[in-house]
Amino acid sequence: MATFRDLLAATKEQIREVDTAAAELMRAESGTVVLDVREPDEHAQGAIPGSVFVPRGQLEGQIENLVPDKSSTIVVHCASGIRSAFAAKTLAELGYADVVSMAGGFNKWKDEDRQWSAPRVLTPEQRNRYHRHLLLPEVGAEGQQKLLDAKVLLLGAGGLGSPAALYLAAAGVGTIGIIDMDVVDDSNLQRQILHNIERVGERKVDSAKKTLTLLNPDVNVVAHDMRLDASNVVGLLEQYDIVVDGADNFPSRYLLNDASLVTGTPVVHGSIFRFDGQVTVFLPHDGPCYRCFLPEPPPAELAPSCAEAGVLGVLPGIVGSIQALEAIKLILGLGESLSGRLLAFDAMEETFRNYRIRRDPGCPACSVPAETLVIAEYDEHCAPHRAH
Repeated sequence: MATFRDLLAATKEQIREVDTAAAELMRAESGTVVLDVREPDEHAQGAIPGSVFVPRGQLEGQIENLVPDKSSTIVVHCASGIRSAFAAKTLAELGYADVVSMAGGFNKWKDEDRQWSAPRVLTPEQRNRYHRHLLLPEVGAEGQQKLLDAKVLLLGAGGLGSPAALYLAAAGVGTIGIIDMDVVDDSNLQRQILHNIERVGERKVDSAKKTLTLLNPDVNVVAHDMRLDASNVVGLLEQYDIVVDGADNFPSRYLLNDASLVTGTPVVHGSIFRFDGQVTVFLPHDGPCYRCFLPEPPPAELAPSCAEAGVLGVLPGIVGSIQALEAIKLILGLGESLSGRLLAFDAMEETFRNYRIRRDPGCPACSVPAETLVIAEYDEHCAPHRAH
């Protein structure tokens, strides 16, 4: 009867094995994948920088998502070189043509003082909470760490800010700032799902913080109970990576646009009116800005707020969720953002349409050096409205 030693010897005869020195040279070559098949507790104690981690027991189910190109050169390692030998054989059987097992494994690599680092790892509770993210090779543990490290500022805790905040918090965005100086009113509850009837009369930022903290204790919710103005907008934006714009007034939008150009902070813009919604992304100096899209604010009588014209309660849920999606894509560097495009949603027709927004070479905001921009108030140009 064959022993484990016999099985290992037979397996090693069917695979290619290299020592740590050769593995290090291969690692430096473009396109080489270093595959770590140890268990999570082993990986947490140290890893080869840039390696792809998948426990041996999950290899068959995940490898084709993690390494879709079967012609890739793969250097697979475990702790000592035993599990990696079996993993190399499995990879060959799955059709991977250029696979080697690193003899001696990570233990030998580390003993020889080759490059390694202690990776940041998710706690067992986090791995369970974000498990569906971890299954996506485009996200994985590395992407989830990016989300946990990210800082997003929400302009408004109203109709758009509510769904955006909930989905950003659920996704594990580590810091969510909310700026709003309003209080919860009965009329908000038709669409502003961060709040509830027990919080009527409470500060919106406080209500929002309670809801988000209960949803995900990983998230640090920073309440900015203030009005956005020329004196604080730059300082606020400098604290965050992305702004999700849920404002319902043109003075705030122009103020935010100019400040974002100064700080280089991307803005995920959303707006709603009756049965229609719009979403776009403004990447400072890398696409059109809000002034390219709307050079001058319309007269106040032509731009009534939701408080004056009404809005279908579910509409901000759709638009705000898309804003959260765009923010997450920016954090993770996934897909194509809505920069240069306006996504328009018509709830009556149930249609989405894309419109191109071109950068204006003569734009008074984004065509001039950022340091020359003057951050000023725009209240005189149009009447302020309440948040969505």
